[in-house]
Order: sequence, then C-alpha cells, then structure tokens
Amino acid sequence: MLSPAPAHADEGQEDHPAGSQIAKHEGTGEMPLTPPELGVGRVDGMDVSSHQGKVDWGHHWRSGKRFAYVKATEGTGYRNPNFTQQYNGSAAVGMIRGSYHFALPNRSDGATQARFFVQNGGGWSRDGKTLPGTLDIEYNPYGGDICYGLNHAAMVGWIRSFSDTYHALTKRWPVIYTSTLWWDRCTGRTGDFTSTNALWVARYAPAVGPMPFKWPFHTIWQYTSSPIDQNVFNGGADRLAALATG
Repeated sequence: MLSPAPAHADEGQEDHPAGSQIAKHEGTGEMPLTPPELGVGRVDGMDVSSHQGKVDWGHHWRSGKRFAYVKATEGTGYRNPNFTQQYNGSAAVGMIRGSYHFALPNRSDGATQARFFVQNGGGWSRDGKTLPGTLDIEYNPYGGDICYGLNHAAMVGWIRSFSDTYHALTKRWPVIYTSTLWWDRCTGRTGDFTSTNALWVARYAPAVGPMPFKWPFHTIWQYTSSPIDQNVFNGGADRLAALATG
C-alpha cells in the first residue's frame, strides 16, 4: 500500500473517531462490559485514531484483540499523524488490520475522497493481513444538517461514487461503517449495497439490533467505546482471513 504523506489539517477539519457522532446523537445506552456473545464464531478487535496516540499493541494483543482498524483520513484535509505507528504496530504483533476514512460528503465528491484515502494509507494488498478500507459515514460533526445537506438520492450517489472509485483503485469494495438510524434517515432506505460492501455497524448496546437497509447481517459490530472502541467480527478467524485476502 502507499505510505501516507505527512499529516496536516486544513479546511477547519479535526479528528473525529469512528462512532463519535453516533454516540453523540444516539447515545451510548448500556454498553457491554464484556464482548457480546454471537453464537457461532467470533473474533475480537478494536479501532483507533490519533486520539489514542502511540498505541501499546502488545497489551491489546494479550487482551485478546486480533484485528484493528486505524483512521487514516477525513475529508480531503486531514491525515492521522499517528497512522504509521498504529497501522504498522498492529500488524507487527500479529493483528489483521485495515484503515478507515471519515467521510465529509459536503466538502467534496465521493471519488475525490476515495482517491485521497487510498493515497494516504487506505490502500489494500493481498498479503493476508490487510483488511479492505472502510468508509465511515455518520452524522455531520461540524454542525448543520446531519445528512450534510444531501437529499437521499445525492447521498446514495456520493456513497456509490466513493465505493466505485475505491474498487477501481484497489480491486476491493470498501467496508461501510454506519449506524442503522443514520443510514436509513440519510439514504431514505434507498440504494442497495449488500452485493458489494460488507457492513460494519455501530450500536452501543447488549444486542446489535436491526440492520441498515438492506443488509441481512453485519460483518463487524462496534459495540462499545469504553475504554476504547471495541468491535467483534461476526465469524471465525477463517472468515476474517478470507475478508483480508479477498
């Protein structure tokens, strides 16, 4: 994958971790203290951004985490200054890892943001330890309309443009990270990404709850942000490896 360029922030952009706006708008409810039971196969994981600084990956490996997602970019004006330590460090201890992009659909088009993401840490390689990049699309963190001023058709088009461009550049479809409430409201329950994009759903509760339109199941569930963002993969280690290898 391409090495990220030096970190910078412009356009008044900040660093918003995955789920930060979902927690703000939907609340955290009764977040589980231990990983929820899924029944058939599971792998525990986590996600980080610059807010975690230099991560002690050995500690998290010993605590049972086997995969990680690392924030790479936001919009087209932010790059995680801790990306290299976090991304390479997670792999060094044996985790399967990937990177994610926090979308700002009112700043530039989906194709532009997909290209920025791939150029700054969001690529993919068939090395068995790299997960496909993730599009993190959630509530507008900068105020105003929670759907970034886009109507349903425009939002679906923006997401599809990002997804199609990412696929053209990497030969993988990006995972989509979102919440059911945001997705159904801002897409109007239109647009079907189930045949291409795996779902990473955020819901801070003891049960994963209903899926966004039209996904029949989730691939990853972010179930708590305490003490860090924690996730569970909906399947065994063999299925996680298959997601990494494509």
